[in-house]
Amino acid sequence: MTEWFETLDGLSARAWEHLERAGAGSNGAMRLFSLSTTGLGGAAEARMMVLRGADRDAWRLEAQTDRASRKVDELQATPLATLLFWHGPDSLQVRARARVTVRTGRVVEAEWEAVPEDARHNYGGQPPPSTPMGAAGEYEETAERQRFAILSAEVTSLDILHLGDLHRRALFEPARDPRWLAP
Repeated sequence: MTEWFETLDGLSARAWEHLERAGAGSNGAMRLFSLSTTGLGGAAEARMMVLRGADRDAWRLEAQTDRASRKVDELQATPLATLLFWHGPDSLQVRARARVTVRTGRVVEAEWEAVPEDARHNYGGQPPPSTPMGAAGEYEETAERQRFAILSAEVTSLDILHLGDLHRRALFEPARDPRWLAP
């Protein structure tokens, strides 16, 4: 019997299953990911985020953020990012390269309404993110609807690596046939 990681179809299916489960709200291993962007000064920037949506058919991943965060400015200047996921139980790394659109305003009203009241303070606060402060306590949490944003990542490629007894790596792109890569 063939294991899931021995075929291109199996590798892709397993990765998307984990991403879709995490994006649907499960506390699975791929719920948290690292988002890497090009900083405004040109250096690489990375931060941890929570996956809020995954759509295999549309090749899309989504996260929520504060509109005032630096990552939004970085993505508006250079809308390319890498999202890095790890699934420990399967020894599976998924690196998604993507073109990211920042959605705000009325188009995210339904998503804002779905944010629990006790989590809305993640989208607001004074002073705004990255503002220097004299002390840690000089910050006030506030829920500010106009600062709620969705990062919608159109996946341009998935580089999937399985670290088993024999490492296996493959590249998947929406408009090309998948192919094996040297790990």
